[in-house]
Parts: sequence; C-alpha cells; structure tokens
Amino acid sequence: MSPSKLELCPSVKNIILLDSDGKRVAVKYFSDDWPTNSAKETFEKLVFNKTQKTNARTEAEIAMFENNIVVYKFVQDLHFFVTGADDENELILSTVLQAFFDSVGLLLRGNVDKKEALENLDVILLCIDEIVDGGIILETDPSVIAGKVASNSIDSGAPLSEQTLSQALATAREHLARSLLK
Repeated sequence: MSPSKLELCPSVKNIILLDSDGKRVAVKYFSDDWPTNSAKETFEKLVFNKTQKTNARTEAEIAMFENNIVVYKFVQDLHFFVTGADDENELILSTVLQAFFDSVGLLLRGNVDKKEALENLDVILLCIDEIVDGGIILETDPSVIAGKVASNSIDSGAPLSEQTLSQALATAREHLARSLLK
C-alpha cells in the first residue's frame, strides 16, 4: 500500500505568534490535534513556557513537544512558532518560520514589535494565509509573500464596492476617526 501524495507533502500543524507574556497575537491551526480552543491555548502556554528561557533571537531553535516539532524565533516582544508532526523535516519547518518572520519584517518595515503587529494584524494574518493553506506550504519567499500581501493592502481611495471587507472596515474606521477629531 503506497502512501497518498498528500501524505508525502510537507505540512504545518500551526503557526503561532505570541507576545512576551505568552498571550496570543496571531494564531492559525491547520490540524485537528487540538480540537478545542482551550486545548490550543494549553498547547500555546506549554510551548511558551518551555521556550521562554532559550535565546532564540539570532537563530531559530528546534524543540519537541507532545510528539510535535516546534521551531521558534524571538524578536523584540514577539515569539514566532511553527509546529509540524514529529516525522516532519525540521529544515522545511525552519524555512516556513523564516519566511513568516522575514515577510512580517518586510511588511512592518522592520518595526517588528507587539504594538505594530496588533495595528497590522490583518497583514500578519494575510501573511500566514500566503505561506500555508490547510497545512500545505504554498510559498516561502518573503519578498513574494510580502508583495502578494501588499497588493491586497488598503487603498482608501477606492470605492467601497471594490474593497475587501477588511479594507472597507479600515476605511470606515479611518473616516470615523477623522470625523471624531473634527
């Protein structure tokens, strides 16, 4: 019995972005390994607590947690994590982590911190969507990822009918803020 082609394809179980207190900034799960939100939060706390004392600021680190490989890297007050199955290739997971890390850095123009990440959460979530879809790795070139995400960026001059929902909400928020400041 030969394995299906999908089983041979490298995959990611989740991409997690936490702050320096272990709180969620952006997360996306592609696996049923954590069926409930509380199971996901428990996993995130475990990973955060186990990696907090490491120095993953210059190079990505690799660790095993609950039969999962987790690669992670820290910058400022953000902790980036990518999780794969225990038989997944660490180099591929590390490439996904580096793609996420670098593309976020490009899109935030080097200001990679919690405040900037929260203000640009839509961009970070789009970034994750460009890298992985349903656990399957789509793209790992940070400039390509950043280019695709930037092409979806807000054009507040465009008519609302031509904007995506997040763009329309951002435009409405901007107009509301302007009207309140008058």
